[in-house]
Amino acid sequence: MLSITNSTMNSISFSINLSPFSPHPPPPPRPYPCSCSYSLCSSLSFVPRRSLPLLSRHPLKQRELLASNTMISGEVNEEEEMPPLLDDAELNSKPRRIALFVEPSPFAYVSGYKNRFQHFIKNLREMGDEVIVVTTHEGVPQEFYGAKLIGSWSFPCPWYKKVPLSLALSPRIISEIARFKPDIIHASSPGIMVFGALIIAKLLCVPLVMSYHTHVPIYIPRYTFSWLVKPMWMIIKFLHRAADLTLVPSAAISRDLLAARVTAANKIRLWNKGVDSESFHPQYRSHEMRERLSAGETEKPLLIHVGRLGVEKSLDFLKRVMDRLPGVRIAFIGDGPYRNELEKIFAGMPAVFTGMLLGEELSQAYASGDIFLMPSESETLGLVVLEAMASGVPVVAARAGGIPDIIPEEQEGKTSILYTPGDLDDCVSKLEQLLSNDEVRLAMGRAAREEMEKYDWHAATRKIRNEQYNAAIWFWRKKRAQLLRPIQWLARRIFRSPAITYT
Repeated sequence: MLSITNSTMNSISFSINLSPFSPHPPPPPRPYPCSCSYSLCSSLSFVPRRSLPLLSRHPLKQRELLASNTMISGEVNEEEEMPPLLDDAELNSKPRRIALFVEPSPFAYVSGYKNRFQHFIKNLREMGDEVIVVTTHEGVPQEFYGAKLIGSWSFPCPWYKKVPLSLALSPRIISEIARFKPDIIHASSPGIMVFGALIIAKLLCVPLVMSYHTHVPIYIPRYTFSWLVKPMWMIIKFLHRAADLTLVPSAAISRDLLAARVTAANKIRLWNKGVDSESFHPQYRSHEMRERLSAGETEKPLLIHVGRLGVEKSLDFLKRVMDRLPGVRIAFIGDGPYRNELEKIFAGMPAVFTGMLLGEELSQAYASGDIFLMPSESETLGLVVLEAMASGVPVVAARAGGIPDIIPEEQEGKTSILYTPGDLDDCVSKLEQLLSNDEVRLAMGRAAREEMEKYDWHAATRKIRNEQYNAAIWFWRKKRAQLLRPIQWLARRIFRSPAITYT
């Protein structure tokens, strides 16, 4: 006969709380009656074995209860605790409802993350997920691969007029998201719209993922006052500590966020790179496009740069490079607030400014150059570098930001070349190595193309959906259990369990 009274329950609770300090070693590895990884279960060695079969048999409930017990123990430091690898085939096969908040619009504003989000939405839809996208209102289509798009009224950024911003917190948007009933909210950061996404996620009690795409603290001194850098870091910390998971496009940005203590290390994850190797391909090399880019001087070596023309891109450095390379031409493909100033800098030089190119014209522009030149030191990843390499064009780029993630040390000189940021002599010598030897340059272009064929958007999207989103949900449940602890403690004191007698 077993008799359990209120005092017995209290003693059991007492023994559970003190067991982490017990001198006895933890039990050896053994299978637990749940579907989470052993690493999580083993951290719960203080839980009496007899209590485990009492857990819900549903895998998700088991994970939630086990995570709650982990917090009660206080045994695991949050900075070090990692969620179990929730690669649950049954869970991942079910369609999800995903709300994306993207600012500025990946459909109207040309930027590095445009292709990333467009391919992300497309692949989520192909995986059977329901997707709703909230973004700035200008140039937003009705739908994109079956995803519903909601335009939010926007206003120009005070320091960068071509960047539209929006809070996305109108009653219309809140009600639309509430009716959609998302499983997870994913917002681009930093910006204004991410605040709206944060508020809506808290109102609806939905896990929140933020993906960091623009390294604003680096841009601030070039566009406005340097003293704003510290407040900007404070804003970034506030946002990302409120999120359940942070995605970054490169290891370099991850290191910067960790150095600034933006959020816990276990909550920063990499959004794997990808490239559309069909749209960007050497087959698009075009004599007509080369004539356009070189002003008819097709026989001369042609350097190309594709991207937004902003002061933070260090494009004035290219003027000094071109002064050292007589007989070489350069073409700038893209637009931006720095274009007028840049045209003045390159006045009278062998340079062409095409403005923005899209679709097949952009593919031809990439493939028709000889070398892609990337002087920017502030790229979070550098998707244009991926696209150039996929087009079979070797890249000479500054060893800074996220670029070394694309061209790691072991591949330097094989797929592309990096130079010391700001070092004119190093940059010019690297360019001359390729311009003086067509055989080496063409072989490097082929190797770059072969390397880029390994990266596809479908695999990157699948990892976010099946692994990173699951981790965000786990962290969200853990945080929710922490918030409920005082209420549960109070409820136990008010509504004490009656005596239970087994005969």
